[in-house]
Amino acid sequence: MKLTEDQVKEIASLAYEKHQTPDLRGRDLSGLGLYRASLSGADLGGADLSETNLGKADLSQAQLRTANLSQSDLSGANLREANLSQANLFEADLGAADLQGTNLRGAHLEGADLTHADLKGADLRGVHHDDHTRWPLGFDPAQAIR
Repeated sequence: MKLTEDQVKEIASLAYEKHQTPDLRGRDLSGLGLYRASLSGADLGGADLSETNLGKADLSQAQLRTANLSQSDLSGANLREANLSQANLFEADLGAADLQGTNLRGAHLEGADLTHADLKGADLRGVHHDDHTRWPLGFDPAQAIR
């Protein structure tokens, strides 16, 4: 069952009130408008977030392992220390995103835009990318992906 923006915000709000993290594992959030959403620490593992607007959202320390974020807008998002291992980020916009300390092991970044993203301390081992992947200026993917 696909969730609405209001349902996602309600789930997050109730979880935070109880000092818990939102559990949205495996949920269909595709195409939603979650601009500036606060989902810090949320479990979104395996969730469908394709074509979702998560621009400037707080996803710090979120669990996004194996999530589908293809063609999503994550520009300016806080993904610091998030787990994006094996996530599908095909053609995702990660421009100016904070990816410091983020686990991107085995993630699919084909066609993704990472211009101006902060990749300091990010784990990029085994990342899948192609000639259409746009990296931050001066970033050498061959060195980081080993």
